[in-house]
Amino acid sequence: MKQKTNKSILSRLKISGKGKLIRRATNQSHFNAKDSGKKGRLKHRSALIKKSDTKLFKQYIPYA
Repeated sequence: MKQKTNKSILSRLKISGKGKLIRRATNQSHFNAKDSGKKGRLKHRSALIKKSDTKLFKQYIPYA
């Protein structure tokens, strides 16, 4: 039977060319006016998913 991709996880992650999973930085949504400029710039970066969690997430994205 064909597996289904979990679309909610797929929308939150991006797969790099080498197969690593990239996520959006945390605490970006609101209440950012009080942050310093440096902290605000750091929130624009993307972050990698830890190796220990990669196996878990890849189960939900079988065809990626």
